[in-house]
Amino acid sequence: MEATTPKEFFEKVLPARFDSSKAAGVDAVVQLNITGDNGGDWYIIIKDQKLEVKTGIHATPVITAKMKDTDYVDMVNGKITGDKAYMTGKLRFKGNISVGMKLKGLGIL
Repeated sequence: MEATTPKEFFEKVLPARFDSSKAAGVDAVVQLNITGDNGGDWYIIIKDQKLEVKTGIHATPVITAKMKDTDYVDMVNGKITGDKAYMTGKLRFKGNISVGMKLKGLGIL
């Protein structure tokens, strides 16, 4: 299933796509700030191999990722890789970059 907006990805696609076995050992709060007409702020809590998505800003995320809405949709739909988005400046991180690498394996980035 492909997402057409970040909101659709966070509410429908990501929960269905999440593979808890790949989240073993991941304990993190991830803030995503998506800009553009379909943007918004979401944070993802990954703990005990479970995923919880909430809207808004978390006070103490381990990592924050910022990206334009259309670029984020392209990335989660596999049209561009997270690595390419980062290298071309479309994806920016603040915080623990090693957690960002783990998110790639979970389908979040």
